[in-house]
Amino acid sequence: MRLLTLRTGAGKGTVAVRQDGDTLTGIDGFSDVGALLQDPAWAAIAEAANGTTHAYDGADLAAVVPSPGKIICVGHNYRNHIKEMGRDIPEYPTLFATYQESLIGPNDDLALPQESDSVDWEAELAVVIGKKGRRISEADAADHIAGYSVLNDISMRDYQFRTVQWLQGKTWEKSTPFGPALVTKDEFKAGPLMTSAVDGEIQQSTPTGDLVFTPEFLVSYISTIITLNPGDVIATGTPGGVGHAQDPKRYLQEGQLLVTTIEGLGQLNNRVVKEA
Repeated sequence: MRLLTLRTGAGKGTVAVRQDGDTLTGIDGFSDVGALLQDPAWAAIAEAANGTTHAYDGADLAAVVPSPGKIICVGHNYRNHIKEMGRDIPEYPTLFATYQESLIGPNDDLALPQESDSVDWEAELAVVIGKKGRRISEADAADHIAGYSVLNDISMRDYQFRTVQWLQGKTWEKSTPFGPALVTKDEFKAGPLMTSAVDGEIQQSTPTGDLVFTPEFLVSYISTIITLNPGDVIATGTPGGVGHAQDPKRYLQEGQLLVTTIEGLGQLNNRVVKEA
């Protein structure tokens, strides 16, 4: 299944929907995909839904999980990105956090903040948790994954590298496109190509299976530290091709179009604008 969060317009908020080809079918009683995942029977509820229908073409989509309890990000998880950044293959995952205020929809404008002129792209495979767990074994981790989505961990490099801790460069408000859909795990396996492109020029292009730490390992490792709840998100890291590692360095500029794609999951299309 493909599950999305649709903005209904005119101040009416959002609704969880199931995508059936070119049609979005409302899942009555659930304001977004994150709310749906709180119900242990979420998959059966979504499959049986027969609410109001909407056209997919032109739909105003919110971040697929607009208000996750946790967004845990992984750094240095693709070998080609580790190499381009001059680092060693890590023994353990590099973890940091971002927050729900940073999330935007898959087709929303991406605002360049007034304070940074080093805004970079980082295409990522996002894992969405569907079942609560603590100290989950790697063998059982797949049972706790609802599905997968596309995320771009936009990074303000000048702020990121002010200190050895990255958070201040990684969680700027309204900076992280996420969606368009949660594709359930039965319909997606890590491996397909992930790309990012700026004005049609490919910057990143790597299979999502080329990870140092797999989604299942990350679920197990992170749940050892803290309970994972339905709707929590793990951003699994970015491959090589970021602008900061290029010579000369390249950063996003006003008017450019950033397109982030994972085969089988969908595409983010975000126009770069100056922050109002």
